[in-house]
Amino acid sequence: MISMITFWEENMTDNGDIKNKEQDTENQDQENSGNIKEYGIPENTGYKKNIQFISLIGEIEGHYISSNDKKSTKYEHIIPILINSHQDPNIEGIFIILNTMGGDVEAGLALAELIHGIRKPKVSLVLGGGHSIGVPLATSTDFSVIVPSATMTVHPIRTTGLVISGPQTFRYFQKMQQRINNFIVRTSNISEKALIDLMYASDQMANDTGTILVGAEAVNVGLIDTVGDFSFALTKLNELYAIIQMYCNKRGI
Repeated sequence: MISMITFWEENMTDNGDIKNKEQDTENQDQENSGNIKEYGIPENTGYKKNIQFISLIGEIEGHYISSNDKKSTKYEHIIPILINSHQDPNIEGIFIILNTMGGDVEAGLALAELIHGIRKPKVSLVLGGGHSIGVPLATSTDFSVIVPSATMTVHPIRTTGLVISGPQTFRYFQKMQQRINNFIVRTSNISEKALIDLMYASDQMANDTGTILVGAEAVNVGLIDTVGDFSFALTKLNELYAIIQMYCNKRGI
């Protein structure tokens, strides 16, 4: 009798309906699966973490939809996550994981500017690759890390398809390139001359101008802060947060 009463109290709703715990669990699993599929991030409401992990993988998709045979990151999905991370007081730091082939220049630069403008500790980790527009995305954080086996391709912007040939088109590409160069220079330790030399090197890539940097090479030229792994990058993020907390405590903020 007692066991039946206990079961009744634990499994009945106020309306007298039996709670379907299995259904709730299934719904939560479906929600997590949907979030992973769309955003690359599970939403576990039972446990709130103090660090927001954001994965930028495949091709950065911008104004045009990528083909179905490509992995892509939709920038309209990442922007709300970044804004929420900035406004949520429970989020103490942002961890950007990069394995991208590049993609839409304006979308990637927009994400980089948004990441850079968030006033919370931020660390990026280049895994696999941080190519093309992935370079400013990697340098947009307070501290950047690259694993020894990861690569970064630095090259000038280019496009495929129909192009209107004329001086105006050339000047447009020049201005776009300068926007990218300016951002990389102000968010990393590389000089503009060194960056341009890497972009227009003709002896590094078989079918294009540019330079492929592997692991420590990206650190040596000043693009990335250091070589490390996931645990190192996570520890660095916690250190940055501790430094900010110490400063705020001293100032009474």
